Amino acid sequence: MAVHKKVSASTQNQAFNALLFLFRNVLKIEIGDLSSAIRAKRGPKLPVVLTVEEVRQLFSFMEGKQLLIAQIVYGAGLRLMELARLRVKDIDFGSGLIFVRSSRGDKDRSTILPGAVRDPLQQHLTEVRALHDQDLVRGFGEVYMPDALDRKYPNAAKDWAWQYVFPSSKLSVDPRSGIVRRHHLDETSIQKAVGTATRRSGIA
Repeated sequence: MAVHKKVSASTQNQAFNALLFLFRNVLKIEIGDLSSAIRAKRGPKLPVVLTVEEVRQLFSFMEGKQLLIAQIVYGAGLRLMELARLRVKDIDFGSGLIFVRSSRGDKDRSTILPGAVRDPLQQHLTEVRALHDQDLVRGFGEVYMPDALDRKYPNAAKDWAWQYVFPSSKLSVDPRSGIVRRHHLDETSIQKAVGTATRRSGIA
């Protein structure tokens, strides 16, 4: 793969790990010390960073919820999945903070709540609260609870504080439990919205 096909370091390492898994977990064959095995190393990559003016230009081609999401991701420095998994209780308007739970490395952290998004975010949450109330009336209104908290706090899944800040537009059946829930927004929809705005803005 490395010499003949010239594949990337990540592809080589994925194949290496797949072979390890095959031998150790499927075939139950221990293949000994691999410390001397040559592993592919990813070369240094320069990040692509937009200028402040390019960010403004990008935002000018977005509106509504998609704009709000992009502004929070940019202003608070969130990864897309961190944004998608935000719960209502993770937004502290009083302190001007956003709390990110179980992020990379299963660590919690806090980051700033951008001042420019405070009012539109509060308006958005008012609309989300109305949607949640409708779900409760219809006999739904539950969300997925992390770390088996649904067993420790059986009613918390319907509490407003645990609802997603950016919920899905549709209810869906949780394949693990069979319960009808409103999941969080799919992060790929955020990627598509930013991609569309990028093309429209003409930013290379």
